[in-house]
Amino acid sequence: MKSKIIIFTFFLSLPLISMAQSPSVDDEITLIQSAFGMEKQALVRQYMDLPDSRSQAFWSIYQQYEEERRSIARERLKIINDYLENYETLDEVMLDELAKRRLKVDASRVKLHSKYYKRFKKATNATDAAKFLQLDDYIHSTISVVLLESLPFIGEI
Repeated sequence: MKSKIIIFTFFLSLPLISMAQSPSVDDEITLIQSAFGMEKQALVRQYMDLPDSRSQAFWSIYQQYEEERRSIARERLKIINDYLENYETLDEVMLDELAKRRLKVDASRVKLHSKYYKRFKKATNATDAAKFLQLDDYIHSTISVVLLESLPFIGEI
């Protein structure tokens, strides 16, 4: 399972590396999120392996969760794009703005997990809710590592 996620993440992240040259960042993000959403749902479905008695409630909440998560992810991708587009001219003001935006996105993701853990737990049980959050964290962390490995450090170039 982990190898599937790592391979999927690698191929998913390839368009992000060249996002700065893309004529429409919003279109690129929409395309990435669409492909990622379908693949992620298949991974979640396989990993969760829910019985019919809990499946319908879980997937209804999952769709709501994904809608909110996508808006947070969209902002994160915009931050990365802004970083790449402005890398050569980054100054104190830009770096401060990017860092604050990143912290806000991170806080939004934690808040989203807290909100939806309660909803998943109520609709299914604590085990299913925790299992989903663990998988979601793993996927997010894997994507983050791949993205960070492809980004230049501040002052590197």
